Amino acid sequence: MSVYPIDIAGMKRELPIFPISDSLSIGAFVMFGDVELTVHCASELLKLAPECDYLIAPEAKAIPLVYEMSRQSGIPYLLARKKAKAYMSGVFRVDVQSITTQGVQTLVIDKADAERMKGRRIVIVDDVISTGESLRAMETLVSEAGGNIVARMAVLAEGDAADRKDITVLAPLPLFRPDGTAL
Repeated sequence: MSVYPIDIAGMKRELPIFPISDSLSIGAFVMFGDVELTVHCASELLKLAPECDYLIAPEAKAIPLVYEMSRQSGIPYLLARKKAKAYMSGVFRVDVQSITTQGVQTLVIDKADAERMKGRRIVIVDDVISTGESLRAMETLVSEAGGNIVARMAVLAEGDAADRKDITVLAPLPLFRPDGTAL
C-alpha cells in the first residue's frame, strides 16, 4: 500500500492512499484514535481562529477535533448530525454529497442549537475540506439559524480546496492517481 508523508503544522504522519474510483485515490486522514494529533491540530487551529461564540462541526470524523478545540479554549461547540434524532425538534436539514461518502448525506441541527447560534459568531470546523460540499451544507445550516460565520477551518484542504482563501487550514493534501502518485 502506498502512503503519503505529510507534515501537519510540525507533526508528521503517513497517510495510506486508497482508491475511491477507477481514476482517483485519496490520502486517508482519520484522526480517530490519534489523540496526540488531535490535541496538536486543535491547538494549532485555535492559534489561527478569530474570536467566536461557538464552534460547529459535522458529524462524525470532526467530532474529536471540535471537542478538543472546545476543551482547550472553553468555547462551546455544536454538531450538525447526520440524521434527526427523536429528541430534536424544529429540525433544519441540508443534503450534501461528499467525496468520501457514497450517496447523499444529510446534515441537521435542531431549533435549540439554531437559537444558540442566532446572532452569534460561529467558526465552522472540519477535518478535511475537499469538494467543499460539506462546508457548503454547514454554511447553509448556520445561515438559516441566523449565525454569523466568522471563519471556516480544517486540518487539511484536499485537491483544489487548498487554493481557497476563505478556509484556514494547517496543510494541503493532494489528490492521487490510482498508482499513488500525486495529481
